[in-house]
Amino acid sequence: MTKLAEWLLGLTLLGGVWVTLTFNLLGLALPRACWEVVWPLPVYLLVVFGCYSLATVGYRVATFNDCEDAARELQAQITEAKCDLKRRGLRF
Repeated sequence: MTKLAEWLLGLTLLGGVWVTLTFNLLGLALPRACWEVVWPLPVYLLVVFGCYSLATVGYRVATFNDCEDAARELQAQITEAKCDLKRRGLRF
């Protein structure tokens, strides 16, 4: 199962439970405090998801690795390309 399928399955199940509780499809007599938590639950989850996403991106940027070998290889290729272009008569 792909990660997208896992997320969609989880969101579908959570959405089904939320719709069931919000529209009282089971005929449950929930206390007023539960209604005040269940009704805005999608907004809470959206805010939590946003915070998680920002934290993940920030962490990945902070711990990004430098690739010294790849940088040296790229510099060598740039030098080689400049020499080749100079040999063909291009000046820059």
